[in-house]
Amino acid sequence: MIPVKNICVVGAGNMGHQIALSAALAGYKVKCMDINPEILNNAKNFVEKYLPERVAKGKLSEDAANAARANLSFTDNLKIAAEDADFVIEAVLEKLELKRKIFAELDQICPPHALLTTNSSYIVSSKIADVTSRPDKVCNMHFFNPALVMKLVEVVKGPHSSDETVETTMEVARKMGKIPVLLKKEIYGFLVNRILSAIRNEALYLYDMGVASYEDIDTAVVNALGHPLGPFRLMDLTGIDLSYYVSMERYQETGNPAHKPSPIIVEKFLKKEWGRKTGKGFYDYSN
Repeated sequence: MIPVKNICVVGAGNMGHQIALSAALAGYKVKCMDINPEILNNAKNFVEKYLPERVAKGKLSEDAANAARANLSFTDNLKIAAEDADFVIEAVLEKLELKRKIFAELDQICPPHALLTTNSSYIVSSKIADVTSRPDKVCNMHFFNPALVMKLVEVVKGPHSSDETVETTMEVARKMGKIPVLLKKEIYGFLVNRILSAIRNEALYLYDMGVASYEDIDTAVVNALGHPLGPFRLMDLTGIDLSYYVSMERYQETGNPAHKPSPIIVEKFLKKEWGRKTGKGFYDYSN
């Protein structure tokens, strides 16, 4: 396996900064990059609030918190973030062309030995790897939201990915305290999201058809199926904008009208009612 000491996380949004902090807590030197100053500022504020809270609750020692803080830095410059990286985790929007652009830039910046992984929820790395000169060093490393809490990481071996790349990615996940599962071949949506998508799509269909309210659908799923969150609460958590982008990417790829976003998802997206991140989605989080 490739020795990993320095990690670059591209994207400092909700997923990105939590992945970065998880890696810093595990002892890696981490640089988290984003071009949006507001997102970077929110990420820094999150870290400065999260670590003292964990110490106060007795979940983290003062020394561990100080070490994590020292391990983690933020920048708006991709070259600074990636020039000494052994391992990169890309966590930007679910837009294929954006990811391809970033991976092409990373390939030019990163040392030749560096592995390039994508945290994409749906886009397989074979759609990205060809823009690099190191396709054997590219794979999916999919975390779940919230990344500091959720243990599972899906590692997807593309036809281009070397065994060494996959083994190193699995080991990085383990060192971060995660439980990695290996997908031996690429498939749209991977494991968990294929199952969740079936539930979410059916829930949206029932709502769009006026069969039941989103509150009652959530209540049914929580109290009959034992899920901690109903599908609409979960969409609010992960971001309704993400649901929109994922569906649009799939529709543009297949041309199948069945893959278009649900009418209520389009409506929420256009209103910028994207869930917890904006204070309102299906539910109101203004308070």
